[in-house]
Order: sequence, then C-alpha cells, then structure tokens
Amino acid sequence: MSKTNKMAIIPVLLSFFAMGFVDLVGIASNYVKEDLSLTDSVANIFPSLVFFWFLIFSVPTSMLMNKIGRKRTVLLSLLVTVLSLLLPLFGETFPVMLVSFSLLGIGNALMQTSLNPLVSTVIRGGNLASILTFGQFVKAIASFMAPYIAMWGALATIPSFGLGWRVLFPIYMVIGVLATLLLWASPIEEEKMEGKTSSVLACVKLLSRPIVLLSFLGIMCHVGIDVGTNTTAPKILMERLGVTLNEAAFATSLYFIFRTIGCLTGSFFLRVMSNRLFFVLSVVMMALAMAGLAVGSSQTVLYVAIALVGYGNSNIFSIVFSQALRSDHSCQNEISGLMIMGLFGGTVFPLLMGFASDALGQIGAVIVMAVGVIYLFSYIRNIKEV
Repeated sequence: MSKTNKMAIIPVLLSFFAMGFVDLVGIASNYVKEDLSLTDSVANIFPSLVFFWFLIFSVPTSMLMNKIGRKRTVLLSLLVTVLSLLLPLFGETFPVMLVSFSLLGIGNALMQTSLNPLVSTVIRGGNLASILTFGQFVKAIASFMAPYIAMWGALATIPSFGLGWRVLFPIYMVIGVLATLLLWASPIEEEKMEGKTSSVLACVKLLSRPIVLLSFLGIMCHVGIDVGTNTTAPKILMERLGVTLNEAAFATSLYFIFRTIGCLTGSFFLRVMSNRLFFVLSVVMMALAMAGLAVGSSQTVLYVAIALVGYGNSNIFSIVFSQALRSDHSCQNEISGLMIMGLFGGTVFPLLMGFASDALGQIGAVIVMAVGVIYLFSYIRNIKEV
C-alpha cells in the first residue's frame, strides 16, 4: 500500500459509516407508520423504495466509475446522501419522506457500488472478505445507533430541537458532510482505466456466468433478510409481547449490535477459518433464528432469535461479494455493480413481507425471510477457497 493510500484509510472507513445510514429506514418507517397511521403494506413502501434504486443505479454506477474513477463516484454518493438527510428537517409529510428515502437509496446505491472496489485500491493485499467485513463492522455501528438516536429524540432524552425522532437526520448529516470533506482531501492513487468501456448490456451479460448469477441471488436474499429483520423485529415484539414502539425499538438495535459483533469477529475468523465453514455456521444460525421468530412467544426466545440472525447475517455479504469479485479481476467494477444491484432484494422482501403480515400476522413475514435462508443453504457448494 502506498503512502498516499494509507492516508485514505480513515475517510474510507468513515464512508463505510455513512453507508450504514441506509439502515435507519427500518426504524424510521415504523415511526412514520405510527405518525401517519399507515398499514404495514403501505409503511413497507419506504424500505422497499430505498432499495428499489439499487436495481436502477448499480450497473450505471459501475460504468460511471470507469469514466470518473472510484473516489469521485464515492464523493458523489456522499453528496446525494447528505441531501437526503437534509429534507426531513423541513417536515414529515408522506411526499417529503418518499423523496428523502428515494435520495437515500440512490446515494447508497452509488456508494455501495463504488466504495467496495475503492477498498481494493486503498488497501492492497490480504484477505478481501476479511477487509470488506471490517468495513461492514464500521457500517454496522451507524446501523445499530440509528434506533437509539431516534428513540432518544422521541423521548426527548437528548435535545431534539422540536424534531422528535427526526433528530436522527441532522446528526447523521453532519457525519456525512465530514466524510465528504475528508475523502475529498485525501490523495488516492487509482489504476488507470485506459480504453476501459462497458455498457449496461455487457454488464448484465455477466449474469450468464453461474457464479455471478448465484452470488447476485445470494446478495438479494442477504439484504432481504437484513431489511426484513430490521423492519419486522419491532413489530413481532409489539404483536407477541404487547409493548410500545419505543420499547420495541430495542429489537432493531439488538439486531445491529450482533451484526456489529459478527462483523468484528468475522474479520478475524475469515482469516483463520475456511470461508465455506464460516458461511455454513452463519446460515445455520439464521435458520435457528427463523424458527425462534416463527414460534417464539417470550422475550428471551425472541431476543435470542434476533441476536442469532444478526450474527449469522453479518458476514454473508462479504463472503458472497468476494466470491463474485474474484471470479474475474478484469471486470471488477461491472461485477461490483451487479452485486450491489442484488440489494434490490431489500425492495422485494419487504413488499412480500408486508402483504404476508397483513394476511397472516408477523409469522407471514418470517416465512418470507425463511425462503431466503433456504436459498443461502443452496449457495454453500459455490464457495471456493483461495
């Protein structure tokens, strides 16, 4: 790693923190549902809308990286993210929140497509899955703090300046501005992409390769379970235990606490243990979690299940993403775009879960997530060791 690239480690990690802002949509959609008296299916439009933009922008972003570079693409993503966090300061109407969450999704699609390849530029060598997992650990800190900040704002535990739970937005906006300025000021040596051209069709054709397609579906399932648990865990507690939303908000934080622990410990385990074995253990944890969420009726069982799915799901993205990225070093930008397009699963799963929970209660949402876990079991045979 060059001296100039070493200086970029802090802003790159801070950018991973900004990447975690997207996970505020889970707890935010629950507060918006309560404030605007929405149904589950309507409230789940918000997380679905956020991740819809991954389908539209991920592949074009991979081509944009070829033209302007990875660093500039990450900077653009941070600017869009900051704008998305600014809008809710002016109100909580349905249209304002729709636009805000759309911009948050667009910014995150740009960021996730460009930031992961930027890591391979800044930090060369080592285990790619392990390095990406540490970035996910930093991202998870922002994710699990969001429900706490929203709850503290709603209960006026911290100064909320009349915003209530929406104080979350200006706090994260300030961090986003800091990440933008630090990354802009950091010199990063990028590989020249001379003569490198691609098209949407050329990128999509990469899905004809089995490992790319199967990894794409794996990431769809990973993020579907992630967003689904983030959104549904508080609802399960409210349905089964009869607690209020502010009390149930801890479920989302618990999920992200164990995701954070999973990312931190995973960055170590992925260096000393085979990727396949660690993946198997992770998916088994998630399967046990689905059983607990489906039938659990006590706080202990539900909390253990939420913790298990949080830990189990924490390293799935890094392992699947690295498997796809290693399959062709000459098309890493394009493959990255396709993998991030797989985050569209965050649109598909919440919509299906919303309809299922309106029809069957929250067990319907758990059944939808369980289908994703079953697919991840089928992915195990595709994991190759380096």
